[in-house]
Amino acid sequence: MIIELSGKKIMNNTIAMKRFEIVIGIEQLEQLTELLDRCGVRGYTILKNVGGLGSRGVRDPDDVLMEEENVMVVLACKDDQAQRVVNELRPALKGFGGMCLISDCLWLEGPAISY
Repeated sequence: MIIELSGKKIMNNTIAMKRFEIVIGIEQLEQLTELLDRCGVRGYTILKNVGGLGSRGVRDPDDVLMEEENVMVVLACKDDQAQRVVNELRPALKGFGGMCLISDCLWLEGPAISY
């Protein structure tokens, strides 16, 4: 069943949320996870050794000699919590670099402990 929420059609049994995709150097990972804990984030996924092209040049995940490893942290949270994350994350990213993409997403209802 499809329902309409805020002018958008969404599927039943889903929760409208914000998805964060954060790419940082692995050396900042502990700072980021502490920040997320302070914001009350209840779950996230960490993908290590991610590559790409950014302000610091190319990061090749297949390069065994890569001295600076990137990680991607993916999480989803409700709007009110998303704003807390943005408020904390913005100054942190200015300090240690990285990037953050935020998009609307739908969470398929499951155990409430995750969101």
